[in-house]
Amino acid sequence: MLVLLQVVLGFDNLLYISIESKRVEESQQSKVRKLGIGLAIVFRIVLLFVVLHLVTLLESPFYEVTSHFVTAEISGHSLIVLFGGAFILWTAIKEIYHLLAIHEVGEGSEKKAKQTVGKTVGLIVLMNLVFSFDSILSAMALTKNFAIMATAIIISGVLMIWLADRVAEFLKKNRMYEVLGLFILFIVGVMLTSEGGHLAHLHLFGHEVLPMAKSTFYFVLAVLIVVDVVQSRFQKRLMAEQAAAQQKAV
Repeated sequence: MLVLLQVVLGFDNLLYISIESKRVEESQQSKVRKLGIGLAIVFRIVLLFVVLHLVTLLESPFYEVTSHFVTAEISGHSLIVLFGGAFILWTAIKEIYHLLAIHEVGEGSEKKAKQTVGKTVGLIVLMNLVFSFDSILSAMALTKNFAIMATAIIISGVLMIWLADRVAEFLKKNRMYEVLGLFILFIVGVMLTSEGGHLAHLHLFGHEVLPMAKSTFYFVLAVLIVVDVVQSRFQKRLMAEQAAAQQKAV
């Protein structure tokens, strides 16, 4: 059950890893993905140990904000989730902007300056921890046994290493699905940000920030995938009809 939970909740993590790893040289991308996930497994186990022993401190508010426009009770948990959600939103918006940016003829995304391996691995590990925080808290509802949870983290981590190159290769061969992946990442950012606001009991102009339900997230995810598949098939049909019409004209 824990392995299945980690794998299901790790899908958006794999998507982020695939997108982030493209920032380094192509020859280093597979190495970056495997190294980032490998280090993240170690830090996840450390995080698991910390959360098990300090969960009450992380859940307890340490700072309160009170004004006419904003009220909030900031805790360690809410701060981590808010930061992670905001960072993922920024990453998704930035990548969508790069996709829409007009390049000079002969220039492309490969002309963009590449990140260092160390920086990219660091970002993958950091965001892996953000993604894993909620999965660890969910796992604690099933068991408090450290050994069982650590084993599940290791198994799911090995599965992620195995899947990471395959997901990246799929996105590389099917560039149209990269847009879908970025919008899924954007929704993940919205979900995490709303959840962080809810954990902080955030109220904006007297209105409480409510978390996006997981069922809503998966429903939106399914709708996005169906729309993308239908649109791509319809586009292929239109292109085939245009090609047939041009052949008849000739």
